[in-house]
Amino acid sequence: MIVRIADTGVGIPKARSPVGRAILSADKTRSRELGGTGLGLSIVKHLMKLHRGWMSIDSTPGRGTTVSLHFPLIQELP
Repeated sequence: MIVRIADTGVGIPKARSPVGRAILSADKTRSRELGGTGLGLSIVKHLMKLHRGWMSIDSTPGRGTTVSLHFPLIQELP
């Protein structure tokens, strides 16, 4: 199953994308400018891993971001 979340915000430059990276550290400049620490997507990435899923990000700076959460389907319950 795939869940997609999209926005029309500032976007995420590829160099700051949490996909494939360890958890990001809070950036005080970003927090003041954009009203957040930038940790949310990194936390989601780790939660998806716990659910045996993964996430992907399609983002264009200045145009917005789409985050896709890929959850594995349960074929059979024990």
